[in-house]
Amino acid sequence: MIEPVSLPPELDIIVGSESKDFAVKAKRANPPKSSIFLVLFGAVWLGFTSIFFFAFLGPLFQGKEVEFMVNDMPTTAGPGHYKEAVLPAVLIGVFLLVGLGMLLGGLVMLFKKGGYYVGTPSRLISFSKGKYRSIDWEQFSGDIEVSGTDQKGNIALGMRTGRMVSSKNGPDRYVPDTLYIRDTKCL
Repeated sequence: MIEPVSLPPELDIIVGSESKDFAVKAKRANPPKSSIFLVLFGAVWLGFTSIFFFAFLGPLFQGKEVEFMVNDMPTTAGPGHYKEAVLPAVLIGVFLLVGLGMLLGGLVMLFKKGGYYVGTPSRLISFSKGKYRSIDWEQFSGDIEVSGTDQKGNIALGMRTGRMVSSKNGPDRYVPDTLYIRDTKCL
Protein backbone atom coordinates (compact mmCIF):
# COMPACT_ATOMS: atom_id res chain seq x y z
CA MET A 1 0.00 0.00 0.00
CA ILE A 2 1.25 3.46 -0.88
CA GLU A 3 1.42 5.87 2.01
CA PRO A 4 0.18 9.35 1.13
CA VAL A 5 2.87 12.03 1.17
CA SER A 6 1.86 15.63 1.58
CA LEU A 7 2.67 18.22 -1.06
CA PRO A 8 5.22 20.96 -0.33
CA PRO A 9 3.59 24.13 1.06
CA GLU A 10 4.74 26.18 -1.95
CA LEU A 11 2.91 23.79 -4.28
CA ASP A 12 -0.24 23.94 -2.15
CA ILE A 13 -0.17 27.73 -2.52
CA ILE A 14 0.20 27.42 -6.32
CA VAL A 15 -2.71 24.97 -6.58
CA GLY A 16 -4.79 27.23 -4.34
CA SER A 17 -8.50 26.44 -4.20
CA GLU A 18 -8.48 24.28 -7.37
CA SER A 19 -9.50 20.68 -6.81
CA LYS A 20 -6.76 18.09 -7.29
CA ASP A 21 -7.61 15.29 -9.72
CA PHE A 22 -4.31 13.57 -8.97
CA ALA A 23 -0.89 14.21 -7.46
CA VAL A 24 2.25 12.20 -8.11
CA LYS A 25 5.89 12.48 -7.14
CA ALA A 26 8.41 11.53 -9.83
CA LYS A 27 11.60 9.93 -8.59
CA ARG A 28 13.58 10.81 -11.74
CA ALA A 29 13.25 13.62 -14.30
CA ASN A 30 14.24 11.89 -17.57
CA PRO A 31 13.56 8.55 -19.22
CA PRO A 32 16.41 6.06 -18.82
CA LYS A 33 16.53 5.29 -22.55
CA SER A 34 17.89 8.68 -23.61
CA SER A 35 20.17 8.99 -20.58
CA ILE A 36 21.77 5.58 -21.03
CA PHE A 37 22.32 6.23 -24.74
CA LEU A 38 24.16 9.46 -23.93
CA VAL A 39 26.25 7.75 -21.24
CA LEU A 40 27.23 4.90 -23.56
CA PHE A 41 27.95 7.18 -26.52
CA GLY A 42 30.02 9.49 -24.30
CA ALA A 43 31.98 6.54 -22.89
CA VAL A 44 32.72 5.15 -26.37
CA TRP A 45 33.71 8.63 -27.62
CA LEU A 46 35.92 9.17 -24.56
CA GLY A 47 37.51 5.72 -24.91
CA PHE A 48 38.26 6.17 -28.60
CA THR A 49 39.70 9.66 -28.08
CA SER A 50 41.80 8.58 -25.10
CA ILE A 51 43.63 6.13 -27.39
CA PHE A 52 44.93 9.13 -29.32
CA PHE A 53 45.64 11.00 -26.09
CA PHE A 54 47.81 8.25 -24.65
CA ALA A 55 49.47 7.41 -27.96
CA PHE A 56 50.46 11.01 -28.66
CA LEU A 57 50.83 12.68 -25.26
CA GLY A 58 51.74 9.65 -23.15
CA PRO A 59 55.41 9.65 -24.19
CA LEU A 60 55.63 13.41 -23.56
CA PHE A 61 54.50 12.91 -19.96
CA GLN A 62 57.17 10.22 -19.58
CA GLY A 63 59.86 12.63 -20.79
CA LYS A 64 60.27 10.96 -24.18
CA GLU A 65 60.11 12.46 -27.65
CA VAL A 66 57.18 12.13 -30.06
CA GLU A 67 57.59 12.26 -33.81
CA PHE A 68 54.73 13.36 -36.08
CA MET A 69 54.15 15.08 -39.43
CA VAL A 70 53.29 18.78 -39.82
CA ASN A 71 52.72 19.95 -43.42
CA ASP A 72 54.43 16.77 -44.70
CA MET A 73 57.55 17.56 -42.67
CA PRO A 74 58.71 15.33 -39.82
CA THR A 75 58.51 17.16 -36.50
CA THR A 76 59.69 16.14 -33.06
CA ALA A 77 58.30 17.31 -29.73
CA GLY A 78 59.78 16.38 -26.42
CA PRO A 79 61.53 17.66 -23.32
CA GLY A 80 62.56 21.26 -23.87
CA HIS A 81 60.54 21.79 -27.07
CA TYR A 82 56.84 21.27 -26.49
CA LYS A 83 55.74 24.13 -28.76
CA GLU A 84 55.24 21.82 -31.75
CA ALA A 85 52.85 19.60 -29.75
CA VAL A 86 50.51 22.38 -28.58
CA LEU A 87 48.07 22.34 -31.52
CA PRO A 88 47.67 18.53 -31.68
CA ALA A 89 47.32 18.43 -27.88
CA VAL A 90 44.61 21.11 -27.96
CA LEU A 91 42.68 19.26 -30.69
CA ILE A 92 42.86 15.98 -28.79
CA GLY A 93 41.87 17.84 -25.61
CA VAL A 94 38.78 19.30 -27.27
CA PHE A 95 37.63 15.83 -28.34
CA LEU A 96 38.29 14.53 -24.82
CA LEU A 97 36.23 17.36 -23.34
CA VAL A 98 33.34 16.63 -25.73
CA GLY A 99 33.34 12.96 -24.68
CA LEU A 100 33.60 13.86 -21.01
CA GLY A 101 30.76 16.36 -21.40
CA MET A 102 28.50 13.76 -23.03
CA LEU A 103 29.33 11.19 -20.35
CA LEU A 104 28.75 13.58 -17.45
CA GLY A 105 25.63 15.06 -19.08
CA GLY A 106 24.17 11.58 -19.49
CA LEU A 107 24.94 10.70 -15.87
CA VAL A 108 23.35 13.93 -14.65
CA MET A 109 20.26 13.21 -16.78
CA LEU A 110 20.12 9.65 -15.48
CA PHE A 111 20.21 10.62 -11.81
CA LYS A 112 18.42 14.01 -11.93
CA LYS A 113 15.67 14.06 -9.33
CA GLY A 114 12.10 14.44 -10.47
CA GLY A 115 9.47 16.63 -8.91
CA TYR A 116 5.82 16.81 -8.04
CA TYR A 117 3.01 16.78 -10.61
CA VAL A 118 -0.53 17.85 -9.75
CA GLY A 119 -3.44 17.57 -12.13
CA THR A 120 -6.37 19.93 -11.72
CA PRO A 121 -9.47 20.16 -13.95
CA SER A 122 -7.84 22.93 -16.03
CA ARG A 123 -4.07 22.31 -15.92
CA LEU A 124 -1.06 20.17 -15.03
CA ILE A 125 1.34 21.73 -12.55
CA SER A 126 4.92 20.48 -12.30
CA PHE A 127 7.01 21.57 -9.31
CA SER A 128 10.70 20.93 -8.69
CA LYS A 129 13.33 22.75 -6.64
CA GLY A 130 11.11 25.74 -5.91
CA LYS A 131 10.19 26.32 -9.57
CA TYR A 132 6.87 25.45 -11.12
CA ARG A 133 5.39 25.12 -14.59
CA SER A 134 1.69 25.25 -15.33
CA ILE A 135 0.47 23.66 -18.58
CA ASP A 136 -3.15 23.86 -19.74
CA TRP A 137 -4.61 20.48 -20.68
CA GLU A 138 -5.33 21.91 -24.15
CA GLN A 139 -1.55 21.89 -24.82
CA PHE A 140 -1.47 18.08 -24.68
CA SER A 141 -2.24 16.02 -27.79
CA GLY A 142 -3.80 13.10 -25.95
CA ASP A 143 -0.90 10.75 -26.77
CA ILE A 144 -0.16 8.99 -23.48
CA GLU A 145 2.20 6.10 -22.73
CA VAL A 146 2.02 4.41 -19.34
CA SER A 147 4.24 1.59 -18.12
CA GLY A 148 5.00 0.03 -14.76
CA THR A 149 3.11 -1.60 -11.93
CA ASP A 150 0.29 -0.62 -9.60
CA GLN A 151 2.83 0.76 -7.14
CA LYS A 152 5.24 2.62 -9.43
CA GLY A 153 5.33 3.55 -13.10
CA ASN A 154 6.34 5.86 -15.93
CA ILE A 155 4.13 8.28 -17.84
CA ALA A 156 4.89 10.05 -21.12
CA LEU A 157 2.47 12.77 -22.23
CA GLY A 158 2.63 13.98 -25.83
CA MET A 159 2.23 17.71 -26.39
CA ARG A 160 1.02 19.76 -29.34
CA THR A 161 4.25 21.80 -29.37
CA GLY A 162 7.39 20.43 -30.98
CA ARG A 163 9.91 21.03 -33.74
CA MET A 164 10.55 20.16 -37.37
CA VAL A 165 13.37 17.70 -38.00
CA SER A 166 14.91 17.54 -41.45
CA SER A 167 16.45 14.45 -42.95
CA LYS A 168 18.72 13.96 -45.95
CA ASN A 169 16.81 11.16 -47.63
CA GLY A 170 13.23 12.06 -46.84
CA PRO A 171 10.80 14.83 -46.11
CA ASP A 172 10.95 16.97 -43.00
CA ARG A 173 8.89 15.61 -40.13
CA TYR A 174 7.31 17.08 -37.04
CA VAL A 175 8.51 15.73 -33.67
CA PRO A 176 6.20 16.66 -30.77
CA ASP A 177 7.54 17.54 -27.34
CA THR A 178 6.97 14.96 -24.59
CA LEU A 179 6.56 15.51 -20.87
CA TYR A 180 8.04 12.60 -18.89
CA ILE A 181 6.95 11.64 -15.40
CA ARG A 182 9.35 8.84 -14.42
CA ASP A 183 9.20 6.43 -11.48
CA THR A 184 6.00 8.00 -10.19
CA LYS A 185 4.56 7.41 -6.80
CA CYS A 186 0.91 8.33 -6.19
CA LEU A 187 0.25 10.79 -3.43
